[in-house]
Amino acid sequence: MFRFENPTYLYLLLIIPVLILLYIGVWINRRKKFRKLGDPKLISSLMPDFSAHRKILKTALLMAALAVLIVMFARPQMGAKINREERVGIESIIAMDVSNSMYSKDVTPSRLDKSKMLVEDMVDNFVNDKIGLVVFAGDAFIQLPITSDYVSAKMFLSEISPELVATQGTDIALAIDKASHSFTQQENVGRALILITDGEEHDGDAVNAAKEAHKRGIKVYVLGVGSPSGSPIEMPDGTYLKDRSGQVVVTHLNEDMCRNIAKAGGGAYIHVDNTNDATEKLNAEIAKLQKGHINSNEYSSYDEQFQAFAIIALLLLIIEVFVMERKTLLQKRITLFKKKQ
Repeated sequence: MFRFENPTYLYLLLIIPVLILLYIGVWINRRKKFRKLGDPKLISSLMPDFSAHRKILKTALLMAALAVLIVMFARPQMGAKINREERVGIESIIAMDVSNSMYSKDVTPSRLDKSKMLVEDMVDNFVNDKIGLVVFAGDAFIQLPITSDYVSAKMFLSEISPELVATQGTDIALAIDKASHSFTQQENVGRALILITDGEEHDGDAVNAAKEAHKRGIKVYVLGVGSPSGSPIEMPDGTYLKDRSGQVVVTHLNEDMCRNIAKAGGGAYIHVDNTNDATEKLNAEIAKLQKGHINSNEYSSYDEQFQAFAIIALLLLIIEVFVMERKTLLQKRITLFKKKQ
């Protein structure tokens, strides 16, 4: 497994195209100045040793060396040892609603941010369990396949937003079906599908989907986010979402739908008012599930790979030093031969 210990340094690679553009700008400006001095062919004959191609080559070598050095500072590492561990835990798939209604601020700071805080608390409480993430709106897809890597779970969680799903709406049934097929085939392991939503289903039949999931040995827990009294949907640009007739859309937490889904899925419904309270209630419910032996592969140690990048950068810089800006004897002869022809 390949990774970067300090991936933030990779953002410095954005400097490279900026420097290239600056170099092109300087080169164009220099050409314009030469043209003002006189005939380009005459000026070129006055500088027979100058080689534009070698100048470009030296700049390219410097840019390549800089890029390699930046990658080196990010500390590339390769997984050197795999631990195959057998843990006792459960498998959990978290299906998070990312429809536009989750922008609503009837809970602080918003339904979406509240959901993220809730998932982060849940992940912090997992010890030997496996976790996966599914996001859904009018469509559903797997954001993170089931894993024991909680660091990755938090990383993927931070990227979740309604923009991830192009098809808006709320198809809870599709999310349940997608999540149900994301568990492993391991036997004798408790499975929990944790659905975080405001319960405003516009498509599908979530209750029947929850029943089917329960038949497959999956408990469906529903965490309701929002207020039953409802509120408008404030979009990121500060405007409020409107329907086709131009009226401001008001979204409500549909607690009846949430309860029905949880009941059909053999789980429980929890209204998320206080994040810590909701986490405690969910943990109490999940604790009832059968814990099984879960196989887990993890990289326990990593070998630093920056040495190879340092050598490459050094070689590039050495080559750059030995590349002269003036033409070689061979280049001069070729130029002279072309002029004679």
